[in-house]
Amino acid sequence: MTVGRTLLKSLLAAALLAAGLQATRADEWRTTSSLIGESKYGDNFQHYDYVNPNAPKGGTLNSVLLGTYDSFNPYIVQGSPAAGLAGFGGGLLYDTLMEQATDEGSVSHPLIADAYKYPADYSSATYRLDPRAKWHDGQPITVDDVIWSFKVLKANSPQYSRYFENVTDAVAISDREVEFHFNQKGNRELPKIMGDLAVLPKHWWEGTDAGGKKRDVTRPTLEIPLGSAAYKIASFKPGSEIVWQRVPDYWAAKLPVKVGRENFDTRRYTYILDDNAAWLAFTKGGLEDINREYSSRKWATAYNFPAIQAGDVIKKDFQAHSPQPMQGFALNQRRPLFQDRLVREALTIPFDFESMNRTLFFGFNTRTSSYFQGTELASSGLPQGKELEILEKYRDKLPPELFTQEFKLPVYDSPQAERKYLKQAVDLFAKAGWVIKGGKMVNAKTGAPFKFEILGWNDTDQVIASPYIANLRKIGVDATLRIIDQTQYINRVNNFDFDVVTGLFGQSDSPGNEQRDFWSSKAADAPGSRNLMGIKDPIVDALVDRIIFATDRDDLVAATHALDRVLLWNFYVVPQYYRSAVWLAYWNKFKFPDKQPAYVGADIDSWWVDLDKEKALAAKYKGGN
Repeated sequence: MTVGRTLLKSLLAAALLAAGLQATRADEWRTTSSLIGESKYGDNFQHYDYVNPNAPKGGTLNSVLLGTYDSFNPYIVQGSPAAGLAGFGGGLLYDTLMEQATDEGSVSHPLIADAYKYPADYSSATYRLDPRAKWHDGQPITVDDVIWSFKVLKANSPQYSRYFENVTDAVAISDREVEFHFNQKGNRELPKIMGDLAVLPKHWWEGTDAGGKKRDVTRPTLEIPLGSAAYKIASFKPGSEIVWQRVPDYWAAKLPVKVGRENFDTRRYTYILDDNAAWLAFTKGGLEDINREYSSRKWATAYNFPAIQAGDVIKKDFQAHSPQPMQGFALNQRRPLFQDRLVREALTIPFDFESMNRTLFFGFNTRTSSYFQGTELASSGLPQGKELEILEKYRDKLPPELFTQEFKLPVYDSPQAERKYLKQAVDLFAKAGWVIKGGKMVNAKTGAPFKFEILGWNDTDQVIASPYIANLRKIGVDATLRIIDQTQYINRVNNFDFDVVTGLFGQSDSPGNEQRDFWSSKAADAPGSRNLMGIKDPIVDALVDRIIFATDRDDLVAATHALDRVLLWNFYVVPQYYRSAVWLAYWNKFKFPDKQPAYVGADIDSWWVDLDKEKALAAKYKGGN
């Protein structure tokens, strides 16, 4: 009998894991949350398996950013927040209830909260606070702080508002427990992602500043805020520099997610307005210690400056196995020019990835063909099984090709390919009411030219856009590129004031509530949302909800396949490319474990400074490093 019960229990656990659930009874306290089976660390989690738990503290991490800043409040649309302040999550200043794992997808570990639980119907979630959690002023982090933060962030942060759309209330259960109530049952993700809530100090924000003026969490500020995380702002020069200092008595320093991490005593961010000046700052040392390179051309050809040749700067390729983001030209449907699906398809065809990869990217890149690239969530082939069942409901409102053709992007693999594909684009334009006259693509009825602007802010935008623009001009489309400074670019993108921009849509292994911010009709009208394309499609809205309320992992995969396919066949973006490698070049003053988390490629927070090397480099480069 005992053996039989043990076997039954094992089979049940396996079934739960296959469904993407933890083998824990409903309403039991959980110390680690996961949407895809149990964490590899189990209940005896001491520290990440890749860190050096005895990593020394000290030294400085210098970083350069482009643009400027004017606020220490990242949770509102107004203002440009300073480096280290995250608009979603806690950044360097605030801890969250739980912390997302660096080496496992869809897993979170305790931080402010030491455990959480939820009922079998997923109608609520209760978080239990760690009694050791405190603010930098020594006051404890309380349930009142959590409740106040939830209300403030949901009311003022566009991302939190959509992320927690189904969370109606937060109430105190005891002096350590806070319960979040949901307006719908069956959202398997929602109990877990409540752990992503950044907790702000109610007593500080409701207090007064040095001049006696009451603080306002809904407005930008340059008063240094009170925080709770491993760093605090030590000094700043408005718009040009911000210096963070490690908190020596940080309350969470010995928690498993923090052991061996956050080792730099100082993190200094210097703002530079020009991309070329930022590059020169890195090559000369002193302002930028670690450069993450995104340009294939630069990675292949530009790393030959004296510090590289002397071995004082090191190039290293870190492989990442996390989902790859959809990167592509986002076509803003708030502009009438892009509201016709045929037009959007026609604009997709002239993007010659193969020639660009060969001549510009040194063969490093791969064409993106899914919004969920690199995961089992990416659609392929023709819809079948549960995915087909989901899509059948909308068959008469979807492109018929979705059901009969595998989604394929053009492949420019021969000299004849360009002529073939550009003719296809012209034919699609013709179906949409556009014709070529005098070498220009014009509206067949009004004679208005097909003309639009691609907005960018750096050299990479020019590299990507120029060959695409050249191909568009071959079919009479008048596309231009406009480069503006980063601050202006961010403001215009936040307000959807553009024709086309390059968008980057990152995903996780377990999509859920964040999909609303990417694709929902409500997000299309919300400044600062990630719905750059202005998608307003009831089918997309329904599929997003289908993902959010998926009953198990199989159901989630099928629903995500369906959404992916609908997004692809509506040609909301012109897909560009991805690269699984993380390219880092760093001044040779750092040490780090040989093993880095494969999920993200590299965890800079697990690195530490060799103080002797730092001193030697500073002397050699006269103040640098």
